[in-house]
Amino acid sequence: MSHFGSGVEYGLHCLLYLVDAAAEQPPSARDLAEFQGVSPSYVAKLFTQLEKAGLVLSAEGVRGGYRLARPAREITVLDVVDAIEGRKPLFRCREVRSRCILFSESPPKWATRGTCAIHATMHEAEARMRQALQGQTLADLSNRVAPKLPARFVGDAQNWFEQRHAQRRPKEAS
Repeated sequence: MSHFGSGVEYGLHCLLYLVDAAAEQPPSARDLAEFQGVSPSYVAKLFTQLEKAGLVLSAEGVRGGYRLARPAREITVLDVVDAIEGRKPLFRCREVRSRCILFSESPPKWATRGTCAIHATMHEAEARMRQALQGQTLADLSNRVAPKLPARFVGDAQNWFEQRHAQRRPKEAS
């Protein structure tokens, strides 16, 4: 079982398309969803959370869509994780150490004194994970992904989004 759901992955992929998206042709949630082969309502839900967290801005209307609310270098992976998943702990200590069968009525003070070593270890792991996610931005991810993309794919993707945007354009009055 993973700690983060697929929403984080889809959200990050969608946001990467916004890093270099033309401001005058913002992709819609429907376009981003279709491009990735996922439900438009699912991506719309993700973008509602991202917008509420101040990571994206929406432009309404037939030509509307989404754009980043601030530069990609200022949006961390942790910002996205927290927006989509909420700030949930990696581990919840259940104070198992107090439930030993040898403690007939109640655990002795020595058994539960101080912070549980397991809880402390998990808390440290979570802090390190959050620090690592805070240290990576959308710009960092984009810079790591870009060299892997063939130029043809980049051009095809750009053309696909431009065509989708053009299809949403209202018909000119004759």
